[in-house]
Order: sequence, then structure tokens, then C-alpha cells
Amino acid sequence: MSRMRAVGILSTGSCVPERVLTNADLEKMVDTSDEWIVTRTGIRERRICSADEASSDLAYQAAVKALEKANVTADELDLIIVATITPDTLFPSTACLLQERLGAKRAAAMDVSAACTGFLYGIATASQFIATGLYRYVLVVGVETLSKITDYKDRNTCVLFGDGAGAALLGPVPSGFGFQAFDLGADGSGGPLLQLPAGGSRIPASHESVENRLHYIAMAGREVFKFAVRVMSSATEAVLAKAGVSKEEIDLLVPHQANLRIIEAAIKRFGLSEDKVVVNLDRYGNMSSASIPVALDEALAAGRINEGDTVVLVGFGGGLTWGASLLKWTFQRL
Repeated sequence: MSRMRAVGILSTGSCVPERVLTNADLEKMVDTSDEWIVTRTGIRERRICSADEASSDLAYQAAVKALEKANVTADELDLIIVATITPDTLFPSTACLLQERLGAKRAAAMDVSAACTGFLYGIATASQFIATGLYRYVLVVGVETLSKITDYKDRNTCVLFGDGAGAALLGPVPSGFGFQAFDLGADGSGGPLLQLPAGGSRIPASHESVENRLHYIAMAGREVFKFAVRVMSSATEAVLAKAGVSKEEIDLLVPHQANLRIIEAAIKRFGLSEDKVVVNLDRYGNMSSASIPVALDEALAAGRINEGDTVVLVGFGGGLTWGASLLKWTFQRL
């Protein structure tokens, strides 16, 4: 068997809608307050799509930025993976729509559905194609328009979610750099804790399903919170162990942006200083599969990642799913 190639992230890009929905705006919509939202979540505002914006629109903008930064053209792409739970349509996939819009005529295309863990599942899948030599360039986009499936009459969930897209271009890098380990997991027994009940083959769309508001996100908040705190730590510990890296060697942690208290619990557990953790959920809320790539793109733009840094990406989401990845960052490419 030939030696596996080292794979890394060559570039990133992101896109968020222009419209800002603040906590003050939500106070006028449901029985809530800025103090209540900030205290329990850390969120102050989030971005919301316009009525005519879809996931593929945000994905396209993020993808173009990532390709431009890497000086790679769309027709050089071998594969496009879009991680989303809010596709434009059930089929064709949003990845196929993005492929056509980019003009990536050589690229295969598929969607990945792992909720907030989707981007991590996407990069883990992409890296295998490159490591084996089957493909050279794979574009992974995490995109959500959660406002389309958020119930703005439910005070417990409507304060949490926002829209956005983050893209990463993966390709070969020098040996010793790039992805060092992945840890992916799932527990389907927790599926009912976070779901979109209707719209699939179990509960097809009907007058009854619409009247009962079954086409909106349904979440058992307390149970999901306990799961998230536990798995954020365990997934990080697992990927550190697989890579043979100690927690003291982490230069930057990029966690899924769901709740500030969950992130703070991870910071405390791993003894990290705040400057080693990326937090932007105060501005964007929970963007599901888009949250990690958007946070990563912003960290790179702010100069928070240097050559040789150990970067950990970790997330959790509906399914229930979780995942973590550890990279030895490089700005070099082959």
C-alpha cells in the first residue's frame, strides 16, 4: 500500500447575511429579555437571511472566497461536500446546486447531514479522498439557513439560531502537517432530543403537520445541554489521545458555537486561557454546521493561527452526533 498523503486546510471563506436580529428585536416577538438570553446562552445577536436567500446562496459566497484565497479555480475541484440540515431542496443536493453555480464541471458533489457536527464529518470524509491520492482538491462547506426552520413563537429555541456559511478548501500539504487525527461519533438513541419532526417520510407534509408546527426545530434543551458539555470534553480528549498531543500543546481551540456556558466548561476542563479559544456566538448565535468554519475563517483573518500551531476543532449536534479534529497548521501546500 502506498504511503498516505498529508492533508490540510489550504484556505477558508465565510459569508453571513446582512440582516441582524438582536435580542432587543426578539423581546418584541416573544416573552424574553436580553438579560435572560445573554445569561443563559451568551448570544447578543444573530444573522438572518432574507426571504429570497437560500443555503446555496450563502454557500456560493463562502466558496468563492475560499477558492480565491487559495488561487484555485472551480474547474480544479475534484469533489464538493456541503454539510447542511437546511438544503435548498431535499434533492438535488445543495452541493450539486453549488457545483453548477461555481462552474466546477469536474467535481463530484454530495451533501452530508450531521447537524452541527456536519462540517467535521465533511472534512473527515474529504481528507480520506486526498490522503489516498484519489483527489487533490476538495471543497467543504458548512451552511445553514436555520431561520427557515426556527419557530419564532418558541421562546426557548428562537433565541439560539442564526444563518451563515463557512468554506474550507482541503488539499495536500507537506508531511508532518495538516490533519493528525479525527474522532467522530453518534448516538441515535438521542435522536428525538433535537430534531425537525416533519417533512420526511415518517411525517410527510400535510395540513395537520403544518398546523401542529412540526416543520420547526424541536429540542429538549436541558438534555442536549448535558450531552454537549460531556461530549465536548470527551471528543477533545479522544482526538488529543489519537494524535499523541497533550492539552497543554493546544494553541487554538475552535469549538461549535452553541452556548457560552458549554464553551466555558471546556475551557475550564482543559485549563485553556481565553485567548486560545475562538468565541463568536455573541454575534452569530448557533449556525449549526456553519459555526466552526466561520469561526475558523475569522480566527485566520485575525492572525490568531501561526505556522506549526496545534489547532483543535470540536463540535456536537443533532443525531446525536459529535466530532473533533486536530491539525498541525501550515500555510504551505504541495
